Amino acid sequence: MSKTNPGRFFEDYHVGDVIRHAVPRTVAEGERALYHALYPARGAIYSSDDFAASCGLDGSPMDDLIAFHTVFGKTVPDVSLNAVANLGYAEGRWLKPVWPGDTLRAESEVIGVKQNSNGKSGTVYVRTRGLNQQDEVVLEYVRWVMVRKRDAASPAPEPVVPNLARVVPAADLVVPEGLDFSDYDFELAGEPHRWGDYAVGEIIDHVDAVTVEEAEHMLATRLWQNTAKVHFDATFREDGRRLIYGGHVISLARALSFNGLANAQMIVALNGGAHANPCFAGDTVRAWSEVLELAETDSPGIGAIRLRLVAHKGAPGDTTLRAEDGKYAPHVLLDLDYWALIPR
Repeated sequence: MSKTNPGRFFEDYHVGDVIRHAVPRTVAEGERALYHALYPARGAIYSSDDFAASCGLDGSPMDDLIAFHTVFGKTVPDVSLNAVANLGYAEGRWLKPVWPGDTLRAESEVIGVKQNSNGKSGTVYVRTRGLNQQDEVVLEYVRWVMVRKRDAASPAPEPVVPNLARVVPAADLVVPEGLDFSDYDFELAGEPHRWGDYAVGEIIDHVDAVTVEEAEHMLATRLWQNTAKVHFDATFREDGRRLIYGGHVISLARALSFNGLANAQMIVALNGGAHANPCFAGDTVRAWSEVLELAETDSPGIGAIRLRLVAHKGAPGDTTLRAEDGKYAPHVLLDLDYWALIPR
């Protein structure tokens, strides 16, 4: 028997299966430095121990998307090694901060399967949880992935498509213990805009842009141990091109959104998301956001803002989301719906 792991194919997933992913990973300041160099992130809470302490925390936690990428990467060998594409996200919540020195592991439950009409692939739905060294859940989310079949002639399973919430209710958002924006320093944070300065329906063009390089993408996939063949192996696709890891696009867009949303400090929920079109090295990524909802919290000085973050490779100032046929416009790369915490 072969000792190597070819990865799971669509036939290998069954609803109810629970997969404990290898290998636990201890995250520390090195990951933070690399993350900020790659994107670059400038959120004050994640950049400064002193700023985080002034907001009631013990120090600066690891960036919210570091936690997401680390947990996501753990799942790739078992969930998406043979993926054609990662299709979407739902019901994501950040439940506890991740601190330098924490050790993260991940486990996923298969909650749905549906073969595609071509008979060559299918969609697999998993609910993933990231846990720390105390077995506390720090992060949970659902994602669905298109996975190749090992044998196109194998019978299709009974389709199971989970009923997923369109939005995480504001009442279910978890504010980190002790977080307090009562004495928030807007000057040091970078912008004066607070919760009440934003209006539902407002569109914010983030102005800045970044051209994606092959080298930085490969560094990111290795950093987060995302070994999916479409990202690592240039011979895997017929066109000989490696897809840019979708999480890389998420973090690029989030970093670009600092210009106009510098005070949307912490992501606390992921309502939905789609990688609308492929991104390749050489593409120049721009971003805009739409304010979808505003909600109060019970925590001092803290409001919640629900945002649609769109990354695209179109012209400057283009905020087109969909074409006339209702599908995503061809230049749109990412459509992400999330909640963040912002000072009131």
